[in-house]
Amino acid sequence: MPKTQSPAIDLGPAEKILSEMKNTEPDSLIPILQKLQEAYGYLPVPVLKWVSGQTGIPTSRMHGVITFYTQFHTKPHGRHTVRICEGTACHVKGSPRISERISKELEIEPGATTKDMRFTFEIVACMGTCFLAPVMMVDEDYYGQLKPDKIKSILEKYE
Repeated sequence: MPKTQSPAIDLGPAEKILSEMKNTEPDSLIPILQKLQEAYGYLPVPVLKWVSGQTGIPTSRMHGVITFYTQFHTKPHGRHTVRICEGTACHVKGSPRISERISKELEIEPGATTKDMRFTFEIVACMGTCFLAPVMMVDEDYYGQLKPDKIKSILEKYE
């Protein structure tokens, strides 16, 4: 069976980013990744390989940073990120029901992105806001003491 090729990635944004950065040493990896993600919407692997070749920063180091910080994504990501806390306090106070409602409203499972690229749904271990349990974030906005019937109206606020 012939191997299918993924569409070519435009390296123009990456070239521009590296040319504008004063420091492309390994200690500037996070700012490089942030700018790349801002330009592409996520961090395409071919771009990471190209940047590695240009900067000498190993792709293994890049992937270590990318997988450590939740702000980075290697797959296309929705315009809005919905995060539900599944920590102990949130779980006890009903976060599984909140997760089910989010999945129903968005028609996706946790870890997925809606077809229209509007939302990506993520489950996190803790948000450090136990006093708001159960809590969800949409982008940088916190919604606490949630009930499943509030989810639809909250999500409708985000285009």
